[in-house]
Amino acid sequence: MEIGEPDFTAPPPVVEAAARALRDGETAYTPALGLGALREAIAQFHREQLGVEIAPERVAVTAGASGALLLVLALYVDPGDEILVPDPGYPAYRHFVRAFEGAAKAIPVGPETRFQPGLDLVSAAWGPRTRALLLGTPCNPTGTTISRSELVRLAEFVAAREGLLIVDETYQGLVYGSSPSSAADLPGEVAVVNSFSKYFCMTGWRLGWAVLPSPRIRDFEKLAQHFFICPSTIAQRAALAAFTPESLRILEGHRQEFRRRRDFLVPAVELAGLSVPSAPDGAFYLYADCSHFGSAGDFTLRLLQGAAVALTPGTDFGTNATERFVRLSYTRSLADLEEGAERLARFCRTTA
Repeated sequence: MEIGEPDFTAPPPVVEAAARALRDGETAYTPALGLGALREAIAQFHREQLGVEIAPERVAVTAGASGALLLVLALYVDPGDEILVPDPGYPAYRHFVRAFEGAAKAIPVGPETRFQPGLDLVSAAWGPRTRALLLGTPCNPTGTTISRSELVRLAEFVAAREGLLIVDETYQGLVYGSSPSSAADLPGEVAVVNSFSKYFCMTGWRLGWAVLPSPRIRDFEKLAQHFFICPSTIAQRAALAAFTPESLRILEGHRQEFRRRRDFLVPAVELAGLSVPSAPDGAFYLYADCSHFGSAGDFTLRLLQGAAVALTPGTDFGTNATERFVRLSYTRSLADLEEGAERLARFCRTTA
């Protein structure tokens, strides 16, 4: 239960679209910003599914959300710039910042803010060298979201300081109990990245997108041309079919299944003796306190060796009390999760 990859595969219309592109020889380079039809489809997805109106010209198709984030940071970060990132948080954030000679400054986040950087924390961390705030919602590793109202407050704060807000929406399609939304229409300089990997179940296709302020799109395009030439043509042709009614119905079924798994796993983990201080309302992760049984690294190793259950130690995601936590992914079948929870409970009973 340690891998952040859906056990579902791409919907059949997506697979057929890829096969058709191969048969028809549609495999040459595309524009660096992606197929025009796909950029339009992504803009329509934002309007119909995320409630945000954006121009297709602001959309850049990329080689995964990682490619999008790398290009955004290449566009904005100069040597010595300080970028605020949550701790715990997705580890690539700080590494990507460093790649462009910036400095990732950690914002310690915990259960009291549902592991999200609220305005008070950001205000306290913002300094004279700060260039941007980078956050994820829903986030990895905790699966928590940040409210729309708090995002607006953060965007206004960052804009008042002529900074940049970067919002990672890779898991935005996988939210539970509320409607998904996007930060793409927030005030100020805002860059949003997203992916076909998680909600669309297209991990190995390596396709994502960014939504940028209009004045920045040409410079982003120049960087994309040099770094990647273009995203995978076959993946782009396939992704056009991800927005069909048939595909969206299938993907909605996947989302509901992830919700069922979450609803099973949270109480099961707590029954085993771990605690979940902030129940996830998005993605497919939960972040559990294992400190009663030892440090995260020690606990996960003993659990793997003694019960053949694999979890991710929190120390993979930062230094802010992360040795107390483990991340569980509910990207396995419910039957597998039931087996895993039973093994976890048995192991915890024998080692308490």
